[in-house]
Amino acid sequence: MKEHVIVMGGGVIGLSCAFELRRRGYEVTVLEIRQCGGQASGAAAGMLAPFSENVEGPDAFFQLCLESLRLYPQWQADVKKASGLTFEYTNSGSLYAAYHDADLLVLEGRLHWQREHGSSGRIVEGEELQRLEPHLAKNVRAALYTPEESHLYAPHYVKAIEEACRLMGVHIHEQLEQLTVSEWKQEIRVAAADGRVFGGNRLVVCSGAWAQELQETFGIRIPVYPIRGQICAYDAGGDGGALPVQHMVFCNQGYLVAKENGTLVCGASEDVAGFDTSVTDRGIERLRKWNKQLMPDLEHRVPFHRWAGLRPSTQDGFPLLGPLHASDRVIMAAGHYRNGILLSPATAMFVADCLDGKQTADRRQAFSPERFGLVAVE
Repeated sequence: MKEHVIVMGGGVIGLSCAFELRRRGYEVTVLEIRQCGGQASGAAAGMLAPFSENVEGPDAFFQLCLESLRLYPQWQADVKKASGLTFEYTNSGSLYAAYHDADLLVLEGRLHWQREHGSSGRIVEGEELQRLEPHLAKNVRAALYTPEESHLYAPHYVKAIEEACRLMGVHIHEQLEQLTVSEWKQEIRVAAADGRVFGGNRLVVCSGAWAQELQETFGIRIPVYPIRGQICAYDAGGDGGALPVQHMVFCNQGYLVAKENGTLVCGASEDVAGFDTSVTDRGIERLRKWNKQLMPDLEHRVPFHRWAGLRPSTQDGFPLLGPLHASDRVIMAAGHYRNGILLSPATAMFVADCLDGKQTADRRQAFSPERFGLVAVE
């Protein structure tokens, strides 16, 4: 008989781990202090773009993101089948815009190493660029075109994973307000604010920015902090006429991506605001300031929708993944920053492999949850 796994956190990472663990035969309980998918998960733009969003080089984080992108065709099909729900999943490809020759040199250098890791990307300019995206500003010098990248509609995707979990027999408890890990070395016991205690054999911590509250419990530094990401959306048609955008369009200021529901999403303005998810005029104006330079037709349009979500960022930008040395009953899966949607299948596989004893020490080293050191515990 498989073990009983407690998953702390009902965002896209927690639900994805629960989905994968359940289909491998584990008994699974998900504990969520608010509502499933209510924070970073439901607010995300849903871009699956490791080549465009991880531009520094082929480090371990990029490799994990690329692995996840390649898992997505089968993963999303499995989620749809298990849930009976559908959601937008579009292999649109992406364009990363360059305005100057110096920017183009950077893109050419990026393309060199990306091709070594499976990209079929190429530099497009002139008539070809205007054919791919006719509404781009005329002063966009060129763009790095990456056909492999995709996007999905995050709220529907997260809802589908949740429904799949429920139909498969995952126990989901929401609105628990506060969770306290009272036992974790010999067994798992997690107490909720209403007095209920949930027990199990293993614990997977997927609580995003709230994972830092467990520092003293586990005796390790967990530098995961909330970064507020503000996003806005335009009516892609509207009074200003049609504004078709066929690809995800990136520049060094942000991105534009069109959705099947007729909206054009622009993101993301980031700031440090604690756990405040309010939307500010200043944050949205930052988006409007640069997006009209990328797509001039946006200059006289007003976003019809504005929202914000909290992105759990670690001190070094890598997530915390893997078991604790003090007790392999606890597995961390937190701190995915702006890549939670992209990394959901790879993280689920990583965690399930850890529980199955298949994950190697070398693979875990880069994401070790104890790499930031210990804290004094009274």
